[in-house]
Amino acid sequence: MSEQNIIVTGGASGLGAAVVQATLDAGNRPIVLDRQEPALDVPSVPVDLADSDKTERVVREAAEQHGGLDAVVTCAGTDACGRLEDVPSDDWNRVVQVNLMGTVATVRGALPSLRERHGKVVTIASTLGLRALSDATAYCASKFAVVGFTRALAAELAGDVGVTLIVPGGMQTAFFDGRPDQYKPGPDAVLNPPSEVARAIMFALAAPPGSEIREIVAAASVESSWP
Repeated sequence: MSEQNIIVTGGASGLGAAVVQATLDAGNRPIVLDRQEPALDVPSVPVDLADSDKTERVVREAAEQHGGLDAVVTCAGTDACGRLEDVPSDDWNRVVQVNLMGTVATVRGALPSLRERHGKVVTIASTLGLRALSDATAYCASKFAVVGFTRALAAELAGDVGVTLIVPGGMQTAFFDGRPDQYKPGPDAVLNPPSEVARAIMFALAAPPGSEIREIVAAASVESSWP
């Protein structure tokens, strides 16, 4: 696996940035979709993943500009913590728009190229896409939906495009910054480095044709969100 064009959403920070680095290390070409500019000197397109129409359009344009796409990795994600009645509807809806609809739009935009090249889709869910938690209705709803979307997509594209679901536990990223203390990991929490989750993603991307890595849970061994 080398010299492949790989779309990475949310590639300017956190897990996305780790995937971009791992993609470069493997000799591939990451193309970042993010509201922010990535720190690494790689092709990037500024886009808000909550805008599904624009997301789909820029993915198609990226495929044309770079001569096709071999894979997409949908790392972009956001959250709005709090009880349902306390989270403004716009904030709640944005979580679903970014986490679910941004994933769908990215895959939809890439599909013509991925079908042509028998490429791969890697989506990022969460352990909270398999397990419900209070004060996380928006995040759980979006990530449960990513799980269902990805499993259905794998059945739909079987034999044509490889589809892998990654289920990370908590990671050492800025994802928890700016939250009230009650929604931050405790001082004794053990979180996974995003580089370790990126390794699992690269393993999935490297699967040979005809072999599918369907789902991977990647979490610190004593992290409490799994099982």
